[in-house]
Amino acid sequence: MNTTYQQIIDVNHIASYKSVEHIPDILALGRSENINPASQDQKRNLLLAIDVQNDFMESIGSLAVPGSKEDVQRLTKWMYHNIASLTQIICSLDCHSLMQVFHPVWWIDREGNHPSPFTIITYEDVVQGIWTAANGEHDRSMDYLHNLEIENKKNLCIWPYHCLEGTVGAKLESQFTKMLYFHAAARSTAPRLIYKGQNPYSEMYGIIKAEYDPEHYINFEVLNAVSQYDSIYIAGQASSHCVLASVNQILEYFADNREITSRITILEDCMSPITGFEDSTKQQFEALRKQYGIHICKSTDINL
Repeated sequence: MNTTYQQIIDVNHIASYKSVEHIPDILALGRSENINPASQDQKRNLLLAIDVQNDFMESIGSLAVPGSKEDVQRLTKWMYHNIASLTQIICSLDCHSLMQVFHPVWWIDREGNHPSPFTIITYEDVVQGIWTAANGEHDRSMDYLHNLEIENKKNLCIWPYHCLEGTVGAKLESQFTKMLYFHAAARSTAPRLIYKGQNPYSEMYGIIKAEYDPEHYINFEVLNAVSQYDSIYIAGQASSHCVLASVNQILEYFADNREITSRITILEDCMSPITGFEDSTKQQFEALRKQYGIHICKSTDINL
């Protein structure tokens, strides 16, 4: 390509609020490349980028993932080197309101205090009166906690306020955004942004469905996209939670179709786990590799 990586990405401003996107300039650079439109690709390659958002970026995020800055650098380099073969990019974005079951304001203790971030709240804790729903949503909250346990889901963790709708923390990381739109202009296509996590009564780690939802919402837009591409590459944050849950949900849906599950590649050097989940995350991805035939590779080993 005529455009260098450095003309698009300033690595010193990854995960920095000093970053200036200058999107019109990025679009002009992309259009100048004269690459065939994505619609003409014979082999269709999809990048599924999970929650590459400011609030998950170390040094600036309220729920920062260690290693995320380097992950963005590696991911944007991989996108740059594969622009001419990368057909489509789908980005998930966590998007929350203040009053949600996993935020401190939802709960109070006997003294009227809200829980600290990373507090675990169980069904039994609420039965014993250790925690109470502060907004009068007692029955719905109890139902949620009970179903997390009987369905063997993650315990309810109280997270720091993150990805609140309308805040800068909810935005895609700026340097990743620049590469996203450079790709869009160069390939005459548009990224697809998928918002998740807006149900106040449930956490939604994965892109397909909530942890527990009596209405059984399923994101068929993403599932249909996965089925239509020859290869699917997955990256993002955090590998231990939202990436792992997204991969699990996609594989569960296509469990009987090894032809589709074997198309999926995890870009392991373009994602990082939340501290304390390093070993369990690696073990769970390895189990998925054995069960479903997915691939786990470094981005530097994948040339489209």
